[in-house]
Amino acid sequence: MKVIMIGIMPQEKVRARAIAIARGQYKPKPSDPKIWFPSMKSLAETLSDKNMELIKIIAEQKPDSIAALSQKTGRASSNLSRTLNRLAIFGFVTLQKRPGNVVRPIAKAVKYNILADAVNG
Repeated sequence: MKVIMIGIMPQEKVRARAIAIARGQYKPKPSDPKIWFPSMKSLAETLSDKNMELIKIIAEQKPDSIAALSQKTGRASSNLSRTLNRLAIFGFVTLQKRPGNVVRPIAKAVKYNILADAVNG
C-alpha cells in the first residue's frame, strides 16, 4: 500500500497554487502533497486516532460493506457513513458502490507523510 503525502497550507495559498497549475505557471512535482489541509487542527480532526484505527481495520480486514464494518467496529452504520464520506472527500478511502445499494469502503493508505511549514504565512 502506498504512502500518501499530506500538506498543510492556508486555503488562500492552496487556491492560488491550483490556479497557477491550471494556467501552466507551476508544474507539481511527483513528491508534492496530494491532499491539503488548511491547518494542523483540521488534519488532526480528520485523522484522529479513532479514524486512523478505522482506516487500519478497513485495510486489514477488507469489509464488503459499511454494515460489515459496523459489525467489526461496533460503531453505528450512520456514524460510519458520515466518517467515511469525510475520509473519502480527502482521499483517505474510496467508497465503491456495489449492486443492491451496498457501499464497500477501501483504504487507500495507512501511512502518511505530512509536510508543514512552521510559519503559516
